[in-house]
Amino acid sequence: MLSVPVPANEAERQAALDRLEVLDTPADPCLDAITRLARELFGVKTALISLVDRDRQWFKSRQGLDVAETSRDISYCSYAVLADMPLLIEDSETDSRFADTDLAKSNPGARFYAGWPLHDVSGMPLGTLCLADPHVRRLNARQKCQLRDLAYLAEGYLRLQHSSQQAQELRDALDREQRKGMLDPLTQLWNRAGLLHFLPLQRAAAERSGLHLGLIYCDLDHFKQVNDRHGHDGGDRVLWESARRMSAAVRPQDVVTRNGGEEFVILTQVHGAKELLQIAERVRLAIAELPITLDDAELQQTVSLGCTLLDSGEDSGDALKRADQALYRAKNGGRNRSELAT
Repeated sequence: MLSVPVPANEAERQAALDRLEVLDTPADPCLDAITRLARELFGVKTALISLVDRDRQWFKSRQGLDVAETSRDISYCSYAVLADMPLLIEDSETDSRFADTDLAKSNPGARFYAGWPLHDVSGMPLGTLCLADPHVRRLNARQKCQLRDLAYLAEGYLRLQHSSQQAQELRDALDREQRKGMLDPLTQLWNRAGLLHFLPLQRAAAERSGLHLGLIYCDLDHFKQVNDRHGHDGGDRVLWESARRMSAAVRPQDVVTRNGGEEFVILTQVHGAKELLQIAERVRLAIAELPITLDDAELQQTVSLGCTLLDSGEDSGDALKRADQALYRAKNGGRNRSELAT
């Protein structure tokens, strides 16, 4: 049983959240842009879009936090949803509402917290855009307005996303439990099971549109050295940031998956090989152009890519092998390059 209070209309609120069909879905570049901007604008360690589910808070977008969800029992966002009002905590150790509580003791990284509720179209509070930091902070009037405006953008985008054709296709294809099993918790991309699920769907969609389905195999260069030099926490950070950049470099209808380890596969509907190679180059440049910031260093990461078009009637497994072979040609050719399989 939850130790935090729940709203009187919790059943209706939960139903509204379930209808949104956003829980346990991949991270979104637009929402990531909002949390990234919030983190930089307010100079805090963590910025999140947190959705308050039955017994957890799940993060649709996260900056400065490695986990995809936490228990609702240790959620300040639950209190923002309960009151349906912004929740501002300058110092949880002295705040009369939370000082000496298990909630405050369980959140040392959120000594400062500011959460602005996010609502569905009917006004039901679903979660928050929130800031957290291990140090005491205070928001002035202007900063409170800035947080409100960013929350307004996040709220509006969630509503638009819910009503989009892509969201409808997702709801038709997968239920919530299936989504959970197909989502990689570290990168918030579809995992290999997701790749195998979406591949025939994307192939059929491409054929209906008179397009080709392109496959792009991506492998982070020298990733073992990243783990050796910066530890697995550093490696996880590189994987997470690389996933964000790949998703931002492709189009909303493209499917980005983590195939395992440091290997990713992208499904994209294109007119031909030239367009496919252009998309691969966008992904390559998105990784290579700017260093990835770690706690102890700035890392210049690169990626090698192999691309191919799925032929009509061809077994998809054969096409995946061909893209994988093109990837190895890219690696043998010097890495940080894209190769197109003929």
